[in-house]
Amino acid sequence: MDPFIPVIVVGAVGLFFGVGLGFASKKLAVHVDPRIEKIQDVLPNANCGACGYPGCSAFAKAVAEGKADPSGCIPGGSKTAHAIADILGVDAGESEPMMAVVHCKGGHKEAKERCRYEGIADCNAAVLAGNGSKVCPDGCLGLGTCVRACPFNALSINDNGVAVVDPAKCTGCGKCVPACPRKLIELIPRVHKIYLACNNHDRGAKVKKYCSVGCTACTLCVKATPSGKISMENSIPRLDYSGDENFVPAANKCPQKCFVDLVKVRPKVNIGPQCDGCGECIAACPVKGAITGEKGERHVVNKEKCIGCGICLNSCHVHAISLWGGLGYSSADKSKRQRS
Repeated sequence: MDPFIPVIVVGAVGLFFGVGLGFASKKLAVHVDPRIEKIQDVLPNANCGACGYPGCSAFAKAVAEGKADPSGCIPGGSKTAHAIADILGVDAGESEPMMAVVHCKGGHKEAKERCRYEGIADCNAAVLAGNGSKVCPDGCLGLGTCVRACPFNALSINDNGVAVVDPAKCTGCGKCVPACPRKLIELIPRVHKIYLACNNHDRGAKVKKYCSVGCTACTLCVKATPSGKISMENSIPRLDYSGDENFVPAANKCPQKCFVDLVKVRPKVNIGPQCDGCGECIAACPVKGAITGEKGERHVVNKEKCIGCGICLNSCHVHAISLWGGLGYSSADKSKRQRS
């Protein structure tokens, strides 16, 4: 037998499979959109899942395929959204930046304990083992389940045993929301600075027996908000953040001090010399005695009583009122003033 026959056969077989594989590679090739890699490069790559996808690579692929919105990366914010939009050649749109808040501030100093919990340091475990150690059935258990769920270290348990959010670190990803078994964490628009730090559904004197900062369902905050942006739901006030209401009068009116104001120093009202003494600001002010003056004369502001809500600014037809100090918003900056 010719010694070259096996070589020829093997060569022919190799050529056949080589041609076949070459044809198959072209015919069965999976096209990878180059935009996917570019999109992934501009993402924070935290793989937090806030976009609704298992990771940043899956989100990048979904965006490139038109299945996800360019603004869907919550931690990346508007900067990332616009970068993705530039890659795709589309409009990024606008999304409201959000942040997490904890609806409880009743810690060791304010809320009574009914027992001592010595189990696993997990809020879910504490709830299963007897609904936690607090008398309040809706209070923060302070075991850090939400802290461990946050991929950005924006949550911590303070010295008082309550979960708190660092607004500077919070990206509004929402991972902490389902982590809390008592449903105490909510995302609110970052532009708003006031929220209710209570989620208790008991009423009146019963609440006062076990928490000094618990909501008693007195409805004074509702009455202090003529816009209707606060309503009672199952004995707890619910704040509607969809408008321009700043909730400063409501927080100031609460006898239990259940609200948290992230603005540490509120600006005070000042009335300029152009005031014609119409009295409309006195009628608009929610705090009695904060603005005084005779009809036709320049009115004055009691800085000790002024709460800096800014409601009087819109009532002045000669624009004689401005806010001084604190955030320093003026009457010309309506949108920022009312939503801060």
